[in-house]
Amino acid sequence: MAKYLVIVESPAKVKTIKKFLGKNYEVEASNGHVRDLPKSQLGIDVEHDYEPKYITIRGKGDILANLRKAVKKADKVYLATDPDREGEAISWHLSKALKLEGKNVYRISFNEITKNAVKTSLKQAREIDMNLVDAQQARRMLDRMVGYRISPLLWAKVKRGLSAGRVQSVALRIICDREEEINAFIPEEYWTLDAQLTIPGEKKPLAAKFYGDETGRINIGSREEMDKILSDLEHENYQVLEVKRGSRTKKAPLPFTTSTLQQEAAKRLNFSTQKTMRLAQQLYEGVDVKGQGTVGIITYLRTDSVRVSEEADAAAREYIQSSYGEKYVAASGQSKKSGANVQDAHEAIRPSDITRTPVMIKESLSRDQFRLYQLIWNRFAASRMASAEYETTSVKIKAGRYRFHVSASKVAFEGFLSVYTGDDEEKTESNVLLKAIDTDTELNLKELEEKQHFTQPPAHFTEASLVKALEELGVGRPSTYAPTITTLLGRRYITKENRNLYVTELGEIVNSIMTEAFPAIVDQQFTANMESLLDKVAEGTVGWKVVVSNFYPDLEHAVQIAEKELEKVKIEDEVTDVICDLCGRNMVIKYGPHGRFLACPGFPDCRNTKPYLEKIGVSCPICGKEIVLKKTKKGRKYYGCEANPDCEFMSWQKPSKEECPQCGGYMVEKGNKLVCANNQCGFVKEQQK
Repeated sequence: MAKYLVIVESPAKVKTIKKFLGKNYEVEASNGHVRDLPKSQLGIDVEHDYEPKYITIRGKGDILANLRKAVKKADKVYLATDPDREGEAISWHLSKALKLEGKNVYRISFNEITKNAVKTSLKQAREIDMNLVDAQQARRMLDRMVGYRISPLLWAKVKRGLSAGRVQSVALRIICDREEEINAFIPEEYWTLDAQLTIPGEKKPLAAKFYGDETGRINIGSREEMDKILSDLEHENYQVLEVKRGSRTKKAPLPFTTSTLQQEAAKRLNFSTQKTMRLAQQLYEGVDVKGQGTVGIITYLRTDSVRVSEEADAAAREYIQSSYGEKYVAASGQSKKSGANVQDAHEAIRPSDITRTPVMIKESLSRDQFRLYQLIWNRFAASRMASAEYETTSVKIKAGRYRFHVSASKVAFEGFLSVYTGDDEEKTESNVLLKAIDTDTELNLKELEEKQHFTQPPAHFTEASLVKALEELGVGRPSTYAPTITTLLGRRYITKENRNLYVTELGEIVNSIMTEAFPAIVDQQFTANMESLLDKVAEGTVGWKVVVSNFYPDLEHAVQIAEKELEKVKIEDEVTDVICDLCGRNMVIKYGPHGRFLACPGFPDCRNTKPYLEKIGVSCPICGKEIVLKKTKKGRKYYGCEANPDCEFMSWQKPSKEECPQCGGYMVEKGNKLVCANNQCGFVKEQQK
């Protein structure tokens, strides 16, 4: 009998796939990549046509030895690594490391680990797609060039083992830019006015929102404007001017891509991107389901396509029809226009079998696995269901020359909402009252409620919103989002507090160096263009060495200029007036993984260190002592009193020496303006340079 060898990436898949194939098949795992560029050097021969120098990854010798033995016994070898560029490259590296040239070697790939998918892939065996391999090689080499040429400059400037990365540096810049926007934001005052109206025979009042006057919308910007409107409304009657009843539909959501899954899992389940990908990997590779054995319960998790196979679409429609009824089945499959950055090689993330409901396999999954599977299952089922239908009512109310509006909607037909509801589902409290209203309805004013508000700064990035921004800008790809965020957090360039991402002092320093010395590397458009070039390499329309050879000389030129500039600004340790308690020397400022700290210059004889509290030359508005720049445990900057904990003064913005001329309170710096810290005062002035 012929012997066949199937090589997969992950040991977790071995058990699952072995179950689907006969006794003639051996299944072995490579544990990911087996060859890579060396860690000790650039590993790219820039003098000889940018030829990469691959070596066996340390610790993979035994794995390769076992695979070589298995290859000798096999008549055919099937390389079944993941169905993406990375997987294609791993197959190519395996063929080189195992010296498979001239042997019966085939590349197979499957979008889901099910018996049908695995068996079908064997019938559709092909050669390794070198275009995909070249796209991955180009990405790896570009990342290596940026990391290995720029990181030493950061070490010279900031004096620690920091790192720069092609996608990582752009992501850091995006977060820093948002932080600057937030810091420079000046709140603007605005007011809202609600009329609580009673209808004869109804206990509950109707809340109507102020809209404007007969000429159009009016935005209320101050107390004076509000008082004028309240004065005008004092003796007015409230009459129904117009009632509009209608309907609208809401389309079902598209099934998940990697990006949208990460975003929804963060919003709904509070999962980090890393946790979402780890759990999705487990669901894809195989879970031991009671009565079914080990089986992959979702399709491949790294994709930016919303395409669904005809078989899966038909199965979903059949399931929906039998479980919910004909009316709930979508008229036709949802589709989305593929943007310039969408690779349509894969399917969307979906359950491998729609009839395997979350409740059915709940006992076989951990709590978090179940929650993620339920989210994926619900979203896919919803994507094949009919649109939701709403009854809408809109009422215009007249009060003299002013106008108030009330609108509400009620679900008339649930459609996809029966399995998947969004965060933005409308509240329909007023709908019951609006049903009975017509132009003859009598309205009586119960009370007018005015409220003062202030505009809010842009929100801090969360992992979910950062992934969304990276995807919209075309920076990175599905496989890079989670590692990029994990690296930024691991390097302590950013920190995470209550879901929000904040830049640390270290992150600000690295970003300022990168922005100044390597503007192209941290330019969003440049990085997005590079991604589209890599897509063209994958399509076979651009040669990978063309991309690399065009990129490296410009990078090298920028590095050489930066090296000269850095030599000019060689940073010496800044000597302070703080005396070392142990040896009496003046302590100096050093940089560490958490930012700046005080250290004794007598190291290693004297190892004394202290936190560095930078005085900003401003007195505390509460106790009069010095305000110092501090950091939270996670590295986020703030300003506090040196007398803490006796004095509780604290500000995220830098306080100014100037007092507010209107209320006498303290002012803070926001961009190029000074703003009163008391929002109720609202005083703003240009900062003198």
